[in-house]
Amino acid sequence: MTSESILLSIAMAVAAGLIGCFAVMRRMALAADPLSHVALPGIGVALALHVHPIFGAVVMLLFGALLVWAIEARAREATETVIGVVFSVALALGSLTASGEELIDALFGGAGVLGWAEVGFGALAAAAIVVFVVTQRNRLIVTLVSPDVARTAGIDVRRLDLLYLLAFALTIALGLRYLGVLLMGALIIIPAATAKRLARNLTGMLLIAVAVAVLATVGGVGLAAWLHQPTGPLIVTVAAAGFLLSLLRRQA
Repeated sequence: MTSESILLSIAMAVAAGLIGCFAVMRRMALAADPLSHVALPGIGVALALHVHPIFGAVVMLLFGALLVWAIEARAREATETVIGVVFSVALALGSLTASGEELIDALFGGAGVLGWAEVGFGALAAAAIVVFVVTQRNRLIVTLVSPDVARTAGIDVRRLDLLYLLAFALTIALGLRYLGVLLMGALIIIPAATAKRLARNLTGMLLIAVAVAVLATVGGVGLAAWLHQPTGPLIVTVAAAGFLLSLLRRQA
């Protein structure tokens, strides 16, 4: 891998670790995987129009986040339920718009030379996600504990929910090259779940989640190069090994 690929994979891991912590605390652990499938129709349309797939994926993921946010308020259903409905429709449309090797790459990710579009998007998106979490973490926690208290404190809960869903979708888009739509959800959730078991406070949870995500990504990339295997499954395997080790350490 080139230095640009390594740096962007680390940036992806940092974003995944930060966003994943709040996904776990918001009980959205099972929502990461379904929402990632929303990228499929965008990838298929982009390929049909001979546009870079990353642009199609980003547009569709952001649209999916907006759709989930709007339906959640109108239908008064849980976020996971709405995401499940959107996911089902997106998966059906995605299977119609992408096929063959293109669909396999979209599902599992694939190595390759990064273009300027991916480098620029990855750097900007990762920076935006980190800034959002760092500046809004207190508001996110207050909203998580009690939306009514958050409103009393002057926090626009609906706006904050929308921004979080958009950051969530953007994080998924960051990992499509390395993990694909099937595995990116795992990198968001597993490091955060590991950190939740080991940390004593929010700051510790965020730092541990980022560390686990970065180590899993770097370790997975290194193993993939050594074993000549796809990066995505090995990144998730290393992350899962870290979670299992956290179980053993907690019991000791």
